[in-house]
Amino acid sequence: MKITLFFLVFFYTAFSFGSQIEIPNTNISFTPPKEFKFFSKQIIKAKWPRSRAPKWVVGSESTATSIAYGVRPIDISTVPLEQLMAQLKQSIYTTAPGAKFLITEVTQINGKDWIYLEVTANTVNADIHNIMLATSYQKQMVLLNFNSVKDEFPLYEEALRTSIQSISFGD
Repeated sequence: MKITLFFLVFFYTAFSFGSQIEIPNTNISFTPPKEFKFFSKQIIKAKWPRSRAPKWVVGSESTATSIAYGVRPIDISTVPLEQLMAQLKQSIYTTAPGAKFLITEVTQINGKDWIYLEVTANTVNADIHNIMLATSYQKQMVLLNFNSVKDEFPLYEEALRTSIQSISFGD
């Protein structure tokens, strides 16, 4: 009976508050919105048909709002974040001409400097609201992409911003 009660409390707590996710092969973690689920490889392939699809994604049931995350084997440890931010902005302009940047800054999240790009764009498939975060980790680049269609963004905005504030580097 006690074991059953323990598992019931454990699973209820994990479901209610969202489970912390650790980015594989790092000590970086974040807590996604509680209703977000891991996307299957099939969903990832359908949403990102090009070769630069993320490895890991969690998102809403509709799949219209998501958080893609991972580490790229690009050493940015000696590149000033302001310089990298300019390069990322140019990349976004290339893939989404007419993109409108709402916020472009280097900001601190729990003591770590991150590039923060918040942008809206009209893409082939949808109008999107995107928040991209990037920083250096052991001679690699960590990327988190909080993406939503514009119509769904207001439903998840607070939860996404809370998730951003939950990003932490373990010891």
